[in-house]
Amino acid sequence: MTDNHIRSSPSIDSETTFHPDTGSAESALSPDPSYKYYNSSDSSNIAAKPGDNNTSNQMLVLPSVANAIAQMLADLGFKYAFGVAGGAMATIWGALSNSSIQVIHCRHEGGAAFAAVEACFASDRPVVIFTTAGPGLTNSLTGLLAGRGEGAKVILISACTSAAQRGRWAIQETSTYTMPQAGIFTPGVLFDYAITLECAEQLPQISRQLALGLSQSGGFVAHVSIPTGVQTSSLSIPLPQLDLSHALTTPSEETISHCVQLLTEAPFAIWVGFGARNAAEEIYQLAERTGAAVMCSPRGKGIFPEDHPQFVGVTGLGGHTSVLKYMQESPPLRTLVLGTRLGEPTSFWNPIMVPARGFIHVDIDPIVPGVAYPAAEAVPVQADIGAFLRSLLKYMDKTQSFATLKSRATKTLPHPELETITPTTSNLIRPEVLMAAIQKVMVEGSNAAIAAESGNSFTWATHMLRIDKPNRYRVSTGVGSMGHMVAGVIGIAIGRKSKAVVITGDGSMLMNNELNTAVKYQIPAIWIVLNDGRYNMCEQGMKMLKLQGADATIPQVDFVAIARGMRADGIRIEKESELETALQCAIDSPLPFVVDVIIDPSRLAPSGGRNKSLQAQGVKSAAKEQVSFPMISE
Repeated sequence: MTDNHIRSSPSIDSETTFHPDTGSAESALSPDPSYKYYNSSDSSNIAAKPGDNNTSNQMLVLPSVANAIAQMLADLGFKYAFGVAGGAMATIWGALSNSSIQVIHCRHEGGAAFAAVEACFASDRPVVIFTTAGPGLTNSLTGLLAGRGEGAKVILISACTSAAQRGRWAIQETSTYTMPQAGIFTPGVLFDYAITLECAEQLPQISRQLALGLSQSGGFVAHVSIPTGVQTSSLSIPLPQLDLSHALTTPSEETISHCVQLLTEAPFAIWVGFGARNAAEEIYQLAERTGAAVMCSPRGKGIFPEDHPQFVGVTGLGGHTSVLKYMQESPPLRTLVLGTRLGEPTSFWNPIMVPARGFIHVDIDPIVPGVAYPAAEAVPVQADIGAFLRSLLKYMDKTQSFATLKSRATKTLPHPELETITPTTSNLIRPEVLMAAIQKVMVEGSNAAIAAESGNSFTWATHMLRIDKPNRYRVSTGVGSMGHMVAGVIGIAIGRKSKAVVITGDGSMLMNNELNTAVKYQIPAIWIVLNDGRYNMCEQGMKMLKLQGADATIPQVDFVAIARGMRADGIRIEKESELETALQCAIDSPLPFVVDVIIDPSRLAPSGGRNKSLQAQGVKSAAKEQVSFPMISE
């Protein structure tokens, strides 16, 4: 541990400074003299009023497309933009930097995209991602794919090659000559909305489409690609004033009546997912007044307090056997599913999780119910989760249903149990002991947000941490990209304006992190690295599947040296007895901080369900084979 913290370098005036002492982000966005842009907030210069003769002797100043886009994004409610600059989009970068939007200039476009996704969830606001042409665009796509799957609201503003230069081997050419049009520049799997802005006159319609998408419930991922030459062209028509308010998708009274009738037939359970994160109070009321058992997906941790006696556990990857015990010993007649797709990370498609009469499945997306368990009975309800629950509670009050349900509820429910492990002075740290220390110092002893990276870090944290508040714990399960949360943690800290912690493996930390970005903007992020010198989820999984010959080891890294080399701070921990002091040091530090924990790699992570799921999908054991990847049966 070091007592001499290294102070970060001064922030640049044209970019955002995050103040860890106050936990606030304040803009230091004084105009950059190298950019001579029209101030688009001065609407009097956009166009002359009809019949205004005072302009006859004045030169009309029109905004550039770049400035108009920056103002449009600010008007749509964007506060943050994450990205990496480049020559093809210098004009856009300059316009964003001189707008009210806080620009976070990152070290890699993938990191910028992941940080933007997490800032969106942490701030509950849409966020901009900006990239240059060619590799700048393609580097961002994994983060955007994750954002689409997670339900984020982010807009990618990218540069592309101007029409006159296309097909002529331009530097970083971005056109249909060099990359596919479908799916990147058109709507599809990646984007809800995508378009190339070929002329300034398209911008009013684009602004309407973006406003419409952002005003809808659920996620919205869009891409506006702008040729370099178009960025500096003038916009001669004003952008429309748009109403961003929207009505919630509410169920009919007939739907609510039918759901109440089904739920009052017998005890039911509640399965909570990430899509229900803004309905925590309504879920709590429903559980308390009906006595229903509550379980959650990994992304749903904390929406319902995990220390509540009706909480039976987390399902899926890193989940608890107490859930399976409940479903086998005192199963509900039906399960009310709220805001989860019940995919493999949440359910492993385990038939034990299907009650006798199936599901009442509530989701804002009408195609979700019935997909994960196609043979199970399901009553689909398309609705905003909060609106549905408020209507349900009101109807149950009116029909006096609560007393009936409460009297039928199972009195004693299984609950996730934690084994108490006493710290030792051995030279390797058990992950279970580390998680217990994180629980004490960071979950219970601070208000820091906690994120867990893909890999064993995810399963240890999901299994062992106990979260009692919504929007405090973040994992990404669908895409599950390594490197998501080690970059995303800076977005969480910025969005929440407070400390954020990521629990990660050494493999993910080497793959992608924005530690240097955190130093530049004084972002109070903490990286806890499970340093075991290997991709241990892969290594342990291969052993469990009896697949030999694949090498998952990594030369062990000194992450404290890396942190200090970037003007952050850090500490290496080799004994369990040092954990709590080290974690408290990280919480107290005003600098970005790395806690390098030397982990015992022999401790098996709670990820057996994933390996069983792989076997069910056709992964074959091949103990005598020299393999690099599992062999999947056709």
